Amino acid sequence: MRGSPLFLCLFSTSCWVSLMPTAADRIFHFGACRVSMSLAEIRAGFTAIKANIQSRDPIRTLSILSHPHSLHKVQSSDRCCIAHQLFTFYVDKVFKHCRTEESFVNRKISSIANSFLSARRKLGQCREQNNCVCGEESTEKFKQILANYEGLNVTSAAMKSLGELDILLDWMEKSR
Repeated sequence: MRGSPLFLCLFSTSCWVSLMPTAADRIFHFGACRVSMSLAEIRAGFTAIKANIQSRDPIRTLSILSHPHSLHKVQSSDRCCIAHQLFTFYVDKVFKHCRTEESFVNRKISSIANSFLSARRKLGQCREQNNCVCGEESTEKFKQILANYEGLNVTSAAMKSLGELDILLDWMEKSR
């Protein structure tokens, strides 16, 4: 079998390449944890549906993610914790309740949700390995986010949270 070593070499190379992050993936630093993900892909998906989602938000005077409980003020040691909490929040609460009558929008939401699910899984593994604990600051900020969310009905809160995704993406961008 003369072709076997060549096949084995090509197969090994293809496996190695598939494990490497793609060119679009970037490494994000959340405290002691580092997560590779394609923020550009998430942002493109969100941009494609942003106007549609935000037009469904009936309450424009309230923000779930922004000031005075800004994510940008979280200490770097708490970034792992708050990032994991936010990915969990979006996966468990937001994406589950964001369904529209438009299949294009639903596909984009599903794609973003899958990216968040993957990031949450990676962060969860890192948190366990590094024994990341939530500090008082991140705990308080997340409690306020939950209070803002739970103050609305489920569908409105989910759509508002999805419509504010750019706030989270901007914060993540600064975590590189």
